[in-house]
Amino acid sequence: MQLTDLLVPPHIQALRAYEPGLSPEQIQERFGLTGVVKLGSNENPLGVSPLAIESARRSLADLARYPDGGLVLRRKLAERFHLKPENVIAGAGSEGIMADIVRAFLKDNDEVLTTEAAFLGFQVLAHSRGVKYQAVPYCNWRYDLLRLADAITDNTKLIYLANPNNPTGTYFTREEFEEFYSRVPQRVLIILDEAYFEFAADRPAYPDSLQYRFDNVITLRTFSKLHGLAAARIGYGFAHENLISVLLKLKLPFEPSGVASAAALGALDDSEFVARTLANNAQGLAFVSRSLRKLGYVVVPSAANFVMLVLDSETQAVQTFDSLLREGIIIRLLAATGLPHCLRVSIGTAEENELCVAAFERVRTELEDRCYAASY
Repeated sequence: MQLTDLLVPPHIQALRAYEPGLSPEQIQERFGLTGVVKLGSNENPLGVSPLAIESARRSLADLARYPDGGLVLRRKLAERFHLKPENVIAGAGSEGIMADIVRAFLKDNDEVLTTEAAFLGFQVLAHSRGVKYQAVPYCNWRYDLLRLADAITDNTKLIYLANPNNPTGTYFTREEFEEFYSRVPQRVLIILDEAYFEFAADRPAYPDSLQYRFDNVITLRTFSKLHGLAAARIGYGFAHENLISVLLKLKLPFEPSGVASAAALGALDDSEFVARTLANNAQGLAFVSRSLRKLGYVVVPSAANFVMLVLDSETQAVQTFDSLLREGIIIRLLAATGLPHCLRVSIGTAEENELCVAAFERVRTELEDRCYAASY
């Protein structure tokens, strides 16, 4: 028996480490390519706000000092969203805050409830606590909120909802959420992950969680997507001050970093960059969705900055993914989330989207020809 077998609990041994998307450098080296388009991690294709970069650069002079733990950022977010600072928390990405929620509120016989093939980061965190993990199937690739409500038990402690959802891109409506919430006991905590909130906020039926201010709901958002600060690892959350006070006890001292907080503060001031990002995404989402459907792919309607494709089989998904890599296009296989026959494609710049669609067309033709030849 190995030492790790003695030291590590079985539910931790069973975990699979999160695997980040492939980098352009890896693909260039593997296939001898000179140009690679990365559309696998839902990053901002326009880069980073110039105001965020300048703010982060100014903060470098204080690298010898411990940061304020996001206090100034919390105050600015509170002002922006008409809350008190006591209702706001900042952390190392929204996943960092999610990790604190899982640590703070789950124990022993508690149960977690969510949809099947939920955001992979949450799956890992929930399973790391060794509690019962219950998942409800999608309905047309959307959260089946009524079925989720029916699945609540006396031991249900935490419900995870992502709206819009990653990896499907779908969202549930205000009416659906209100009906669901009316059936959730107050003793159950809801994580409402709104990492892609800004891309869906202009849809009339979309339920902005801050319009409700429910005592048992924690809203999580991020600077990684809209603001392009993925490498900074900076996110934030809103909740009743009693819940926030608990999370502040658990989060790492001085988290988030001073540079990340400074970048976020700058990003909040750059409305022009935000407008350009939203316009680029709206145009790109329409183009990619329409073009891939014309090629015969099943494209799930999305309200985020990516689309999900549903293929006939896991084999077809893997073949498509591998063939696109050889074309210099990086997308995302979704087997790790529980959807082995699905692929996720991030929205890029107009040029990147065109290159992606052209590569999909070549790959589809290649695979169809290969399948035709094999039949004879």
